[in-house]
Amino acid sequence: MKTLVVVAHPRRDSLTTNMTKKFIEGLAEAGHEYEIADLYAEEFNPILYTQDEPDWNNPTKIYSDEVMREIDRIRANDAIVFIFPLWWFSMPAIMKGYIDRVWNFGFAYGSAKLPVQKIRWVALVGSTQAQIEKRNYHLMIEQHLNMGLAGYTGVSDSKVHFMYNTLGDFSGENQQEKREVHFNNLLNEAYQLGCNF
Repeated sequence: MKTLVVVAHPRRDSLTTNMTKKFIEGLAEAGHEYEIADLYAEEFNPILYTQDEPDWNNPTKIYSDEVMREIDRIRANDAIVFIFPLWWFSMPAIMKGYIDRVWNFGFAYGSAKLPVQKIRWVALVGSTQAQIEKRNYHLMIEQHLNMGLAGYTGVSDSKVHFMYNTLGDFSGENQQEKREVHFNNLLNEAYQLGCNF
């Protein structure tokens, strides 16, 4: 399966970047082809200007060169995986802008549906699982990503995978050792996600 991996983090040495590397190692191990869209490294502009506004009377509208390149990139793949840190219980603004601009009328909704078989959302969460689930934030996020975005664009095979406690917040004795074990486990989890994609 050809997979577009869309990544959003401003730092090249971030846990998000390292998890992406492990994820694509797993993809390759499983025999999948992949392409990375690193939104920060590629300096994707998340601001939607007039040229990329939907035209409800023209489902075949030609959008800006940048958007048309991304549309072609999605069309060349069978699946999309989004890997991102969870900021304010959502994706980073650059990734939201990617969806605002690229998942446009006539391509992702309206007269056409997003031309991929499945979507995966890999969210790196600073909080623990218990902290997120205490107020049902996980359900809100899953509803938004799986139904509000993927479902609306016709992709029913959509799942959110949360990577919890990415800040490695541990108390008590052996904190450093616990952090190292935890981060190694997270990286292995990302690798396994790729292997089982």
